[in-house]
Amino acid sequence: MASLVIRTGRAELDFQGIRTEFGLPQEFPAAALAEAERAVSRTPGDREDATDIPLVTIDPPGAKDLDQALCVLRTPTGFRVHYAIADLGVFVSPGGPIDTEVRRRGQTLYLPDGNVPLHPTVLSEGAASLLPTVVRPAVLWTFECAPDSEPTSVRVRRALVRSQAQFDYESVQASFDAGTPHPSVEALAEFGQLRRERAQERGAVELQLPEQEIAPNGNGQWKLLIRPRVQVDQWNAEISLLTGMSAAKIMLDARVGILRTLPDADAEAVDALRRSAHSLGVQWPNGASPGRMLAGLDPSRPESLALFVDATRLLRGAGYTAFAGSLPEVTTHAGLAAPYTHVTAPLRRLVDRFATEVCLAVTAGEEVPEWLRTALPLLPSLMGTSDTLASKVERACLDQVEAWVLVDRVGEDFDAVVLRAGESEADVFVAEPPVMGKCQGSELPEGERIRARLVEADPENRRVAFKRIP
Repeated sequence: MASLVIRTGRAELDFQGIRTEFGLPQEFPAAALAEAERAVSRTPGDREDATDIPLVTIDPPGAKDLDQALCVLRTPTGFRVHYAIADLGVFVSPGGPIDTEVRRRGQTLYLPDGNVPLHPTVLSEGAASLLPTVVRPAVLWTFECAPDSEPTSVRVRRALVRSQAQFDYESVQASFDAGTPHPSVEALAEFGQLRRERAQERGAVELQLPEQEIAPNGNGQWKLLIRPRVQVDQWNAEISLLTGMSAAKIMLDARVGILRTLPDADAEAVDALRRSAHSLGVQWPNGASPGRMLAGLDPSRPESLALFVDATRLLRGAGYTAFAGSLPEVTTHAGLAAPYTHVTAPLRRLVDRFATEVCLAVTAGEEVPEWLRTALPLLPSLMGTSDTLASKVERACLDQVEAWVLVDRVGEDFDAVVLRAGESEADVFVAEPPVMGKCQGSELPEGERIRARLVEADPENRRVAFKRIP
């Protein structure tokens, strides 16, 4: 794992400037906090007792807002997947103070020095979180799947659940590598890989770009690292995707709901990617979809990184589409090559609670409540605004730390890979320290390894710039 500890003359570096710049909320309104305190003692009502299902959670180390718990089992007819999702419907009253505030926030924002939570933490990190060994209300999805991992039946209902243990990705990966996975996830490897194969068959597009991460070093300062890609992370994501695709089908069949949509890439974008692959010397197998071609690349190769960046043009125009009565023009997510919606992270994302309530009503044979029908058309705008803010905040934090990391290294030379070239500058990736920045120069072929000199590292303006060494 590439990493670099920031070493500057400052004893403490924080992100208060970013919080102020983007107007991030510092606390919840008093009425929302009071409602949350009252909701903690609210009884979940009559629901299925599923506390005997041996669920476990897999999240980043130290996470407290635990949205999902899973159990994957082999059966004589294939697989059975239980997926429990935190149930906010117990704690949040439509139109109440919490509901009003979370609509304003949209989603949890993650900054290195502390989160800006979607819900009061007494709920998101306490009474509503699927913490281990305690009984919690949940929305429980159960999938009976064929040997090829395709679902043959889907059930969704409110239940009481109890997670047996809280794991993180690296420890679960280590248990698989050692041949000693927990029984609740022992079948996850096989099932997750099968789901990935089904995704490639559909034509799903996955961009294996390096993921930058910021972490504390224990001395009030920060380090940059590249988040390792472990297979467990990919397998676990497939369970969430399966749930979102099943929820989308429920909504489409009922002709009411909200989808996460992305239009198919036009022929021009695909042709441009083919030209990029040819210029980079990447073979595009005959008849292969862009997704299958990209899946076959070695992400450590510089030409692969450049092609992944080029392929982002295939994934433009994502949004949320609400509908009732008639189906929208676009019903699929091109990146997944299937209809899809968000239902698996209600503690951290606004839309999931509403989409989940639609699925519960439809599968119970009930009318979708009026408060829910009224809210659906508002969600695309609320989530679009929130997604834009989250992206800007994340980028600002990374830019800030990159500048802090490099502030004392102006004039030094680095190895870099050209990701996307323009006429007079290009986007480059420096592996050590793991930084993405602009590089000046007129001859910067995409996918080429170059030597670049750091010419600017400005923490005040959060800017890092390089210049190619001839």
